[in-house]
Amino acid sequence: MPTEVILPKVDMDMATGQISRWFAEEGAHVKKGDVLFEIETDKAAMEIDAPASGVLRDVTGKEGVDIAVGAAVAWIYAEDESYAPISPPEGEMSRKSTEGGASGGTALEPRPVEPTPPDRPLAGHPPLEREGRTRATPLARRLAREAGIALSNVSGTGPYGRVMKADIDAALSSPLEGEVSAKRTEGVLSEGTSFAPSPVEPTPPDRPAAGHPPLKGEGDVLRLFEEGSYDLVPHDNMRKTIARRLVEAKTTIPHFYLTLDCELDALLALRTQINAAASVKKTDKGDAPAYKLSVNDMVIKAMAMALKAVPDANASWTESAMVKHKHADVGVAVSIPGGLITPIIRHADEKTLSTISNEMKDLASRARSRKLKPEEYQGGTTAVSNLGMFGIKDFAAVINPPHATILAVGAGEERAVVKNGEIKIATVMSVTLSTDHRAVDGALGAELLVAFKRLIENPMGLLV
Repeated sequence: MPTEVILPKVDMDMATGQISRWFAEEGAHVKKGDVLFEIETDKAAMEIDAPASGVLRDVTGKEGVDIAVGAAVAWIYAEDESYAPISPPEGEMSRKSTEGGASGGTALEPRPVEPTPPDRPLAGHPPLEREGRTRATPLARRLAREAGIALSNVSGTGPYGRVMKADIDAALSSPLEGEVSAKRTEGVLSEGTSFAPSPVEPTPPDRPAAGHPPLKGEGDVLRLFEEGSYDLVPHDNMRKTIARRLVEAKTTIPHFYLTLDCELDALLALRTQINAAASVKKTDKGDAPAYKLSVNDMVIKAMAMALKAVPDANASWTESAMVKHKHADVGVAVSIPGGLITPIIRHADEKTLSTISNEMKDLASRARSRKLKPEEYQGGTTAVSNLGMFGIKDFAAVINPPHATILAVGAGEERAVVKNGEIKIATVMSVTLSTDHRAVDGALGAELLVAFKRLIENPMGLLV
């Protein structure tokens, strides 16, 4: 019997994924463990191996198309097995539970399927919302009903033509003649809901009506600009996820900000001494130092040690309890094409500066090529965001759940400071700590930031 190849769940937040590249074609002979295809999630690209040996058949997973987690994308037939094309039952798609479905495929034997009444799903399958023969998610169905849109007139972009929320949004923002019927006349909608419409004054397409509500859809935004004066670049999964998480963070987490100036002269001098003492190692490109510390490496270490010195701030908020972490795992924001990702230095308080430096270089390199594993960027107890290399003096960062804090690091620059009544020149770096006020209040946040400043200005403490 053929082995089903599914789209696995490789990310905690993953609901859909895209196959960015197939490495095997229809009818190809594959071996168990061979790389079949590459998944592009919102944060990484991961290679998926063949769950069995045989001939690849019925490749339904198309490149560049959103596919639901657990959906079958192909089948593998044994070399001596007879082949019969597999067709998904009407209105349904083959899927596995996302629990336990991320590691590979399971055997699937095609068999006749008894017709299922339209008002209930197949046994063992999640409910599938319909309007007649139109497949739609429950959310899409509700949005269509509220907007007065006939689902049968909406082109679905989900698996097997299923109408998704994005399809309803697109229909609302830019309806096409003959494709979307709004049916906003008095009477009965396709879902059986009666309503009496309110008169609506027509709005010129080139400008919004006076006092119009906040812009919501793509159409509302585009009508503010002259046609042909812009290009539309569709959002990828990463940008959509970043947008969703930022909105969630800023609307659900009460942010509180604390700023301090730290003098860097002692730290810069120590960094120079440590780098000068680095041993030489052989590489493919010739001799190279075993490590090369950056200021950011020392900031990571100082933040981790500050959390250990102020353990109450090393926490995460949940509705039922405060999560007190035993280790300081520091995420570091890394800019990559199309967005950013936050790989994590685990147990940063226990690692040497050279270990942190080399580990950070490796994580950043693989982050930019989207080769990080989920466990390398999920979790953590705090984060550091450094824009000092761009000359940014100070800024406030958005907390990345489940963290309760994030440190925004500005550029180190020479400034005039007063010491013992005299004006002197010092290299100063401004840092701003954003805290989740539910978990870290003002006094506790100040204690954490003072502990960080003490380590930065007395950097020998980073070596013990």
